[in-house]
Amino acid sequence: MAETEQVAQKTKTAKKPRAKKATVMAPFAYPIDPKTHIVCGVDEAGRGPLMGDVVAACVVLDHEHMIEGLNDSKKLSEKKRNALFPLIKEQAKAWGIGRASPQEIDELNIIGATFLAMRRAYDEMCQNFALPQVNLALIDGNLVPKTLPCYGQAVVKGDSKVPEIAAASILAKVTRDADLYELDKQYPEYHFAKHKGYPTAEHLALIRELPLLPCYRASYGPVKAIIAERSGQSVPEVKRKPDPTPFLLIEPPLD
Repeated sequence: MAETEQVAQKTKTAKKPRAKKATVMAPFAYPIDPKTHIVCGVDEAGRGPLMGDVVAACVVLDHEHMIEGLNDSKKLSEKKRNALFPLIKEQAKAWGIGRASPQEIDELNIIGATFLAMRRAYDEMCQNFALPQVNLALIDGNLVPKTLPCYGQAVVKGDSKVPEIAAASILAKVTRDADLYELDKQYPEYHFAKHKGYPTAEHLALIRELPLLPCYRASYGPVKAIIAERSGQSVPEVKRKPDPTPFLLIEPPLD
């Protein structure tokens, strides 16, 4: 009887779910003090999908009252992102959201359109909040847009290192996801809420059978191939505007 009780107790203990570790970002070594300078973080969402806008956000945080739980939006659950979204808007010193359309993506290429969205986010932030001159923009990745009118520094994987970039990644991701949920209501047969526009096998199979909506990016390979197949022509070259390098490559990026 005692042995049976011991086995039952071990089984009961084994079935207890482990508590998830809290997602905490390690302290970041800023090039300048964000308590005495204006430092914004910039990030985007939606470079990889076949459709929809690319969305960017720009955020200046209050380092005297930091927001808990910030991290790369991809590392957070949708529930957590949605909870942080209004907190960032309420508690940040300043924020802005910008976007570039599928048509602009096709004209400029995705890098150029992303940096256009980043500039629009920066402009919205400056227009909506009474900020002095921004001293530094920290941008996720390894490229610094020439479009930003302030000094910029790239941070590889910055959305998981820099709170300002993490906050920007959350604003951009939640905003773009909201676009997809709205499109899903209008066109439920495309399953936008499920695949978020990414080229999953299901998504590719759907667009081979369904009409290509105006929200699709004609310059993206799978979409371009479908357009060519339906027109009975070879894959078309998409004409783009002439600036091939709308960025500065920082070597090495701030890491």
